[in-house]
Amino acid sequence: MEEKLRQNASNSIKIVLFGPESTGKTTLSKQLAKHYNASWVPEYMREYLQKKWDTDKEVCTYEDLIPIAVGQMRLENKIIKESDRILFCDTNLLEIKVYSEAYYNGSVPEIIRKFSLENSYDLYLLTYIDTPWIPDDLRDKPYQREEMFLRFKESLEQNNCNYITLKGDAEFRFKKAIKTIDQLIEK
Repeated sequence: MEEKLRQNASNSIKIVLFGPESTGKTTLSKQLAKHYNASWVPEYMREYLQKKWDTDKEVCTYEDLIPIAVGQMRLENKIIKESDRILFCDTNLLEIKVYSEAYYNGSVPEIIRKFSLENSYDLYLLTYIDTPWIPDDLRDKPYQREEMFLRFKESLEQNNCNYITLKGDAEFRFKKAIKTIDQLIEK
């Protein structure tokens, strides 16, 4: 199981879009990947849970967390092979850890906890909640956005992750992200 959650080695700069639901992570990660002509890793959790919802109208359970984590890392490790410079991740194991803590009274499968801290990323783009909340089959915390944002921010600070917070409209966020990423590339 450990091999399935371990991140493959790479010289690419790895950037994670990170934050609560409905804060523009997917849109921005696709825009940034296009701007930099870079690889993009979609959010496996969304695909997995949407299939589960469409099939049985069932929501995420604690038992789903490990298959979701394995699927996310399988995608990341597959796509990193194609990346030669920058990799944008629409989510990562640390995000799964934050959601697990929020939904399951602080409980996180130990293997997810371990690899959420061992797998490394160069930059986290923490998306703020000043975007409209758009409902869908999977989103369920429209009134807990501030609480969830604080959980995400706290997880980055506790783990000494390199991050910036993106606030404002889509254009402002995009420009701020580019400025920060360009500085990271120059290093």
